[in-house]
Amino acid sequence: MITLRHSQERGFADHGWLKSQHSFSFAGYHDPAHMGWGNLRVINEDHLAAGAGFGTHGHQDMEIISYVLSGALAHQDDMGNGTTIPAGDVQRMSAGRGVRHSEFNKLTDQGTHFFQIWILPNVRGIKPGYEQKTFDVQPGSLQLIASPDGAKGSVTVHADALLYRGCFDGSDQVSLALNPKRKGYVHVVRGEIQANDLALHAGDAALLADEGTLTLSGASNAEVLFFDLAA
Repeated sequence: MITLRHSQERGFADHGWLKSQHSFSFAGYHDPAHMGWGNLRVINEDHLAAGAGFGTHGHQDMEIISYVLSGALAHQDDMGNGTTIPAGDVQRMSAGRGVRHSEFNKLTDQGTHFFQIWILPNVRGIKPGYEQKTFDVQPGSLQLIASPDGAKGSVTVHADALLYRGCFDGSDQVSLALNPKRKGYVHVVRGEIQANDLALHAGDAALLADEGTLTLSGASNAEVLFFDLAA
């Protein structure tokens, strides 16, 4: 079974300095029908104004992935990390038994567009951890960017989940075998694409359950994120 969730059905918050679209219930947006999917808990698409950011705050027992699309995100935490995440980079932070951090767009002339993703961990109370990697775009394929064992150079998450990124256009097509006992989630970052013949546009999502294959085709300047998730 594959279910379409339109972009405009997401929650939306406009704080002036931050505009955020929530795929699942988050902060002031609450929808009992969309509390997560499998062990995927949060997908926030954030537009952060120049010079703005999130002050120091805490997390616990959550795998947090940030993926910057444009601009840059400055990160600082109580583990001693002080980094800048440029466009194209993927950051993984394992909150474990507790971490405090801040995120800012220190650019003065442009906003920062990024995704923040939360996945429920399969182990609790671990030592917090941090990882950041640059991934070159590989057109026409699904590229593994997060996994439990760091396979194929992906960042390592303490969760039963795989995250792929793919960029497709024109005749590009890819099929991925799925375990029907797991759940899948396709999020369209930009452009248009078909997921198992279901037409998707930027911001749309396809929720997969009891599916044995995912086929992505019919793309027009598309970028997608695909999650293979514990049910």
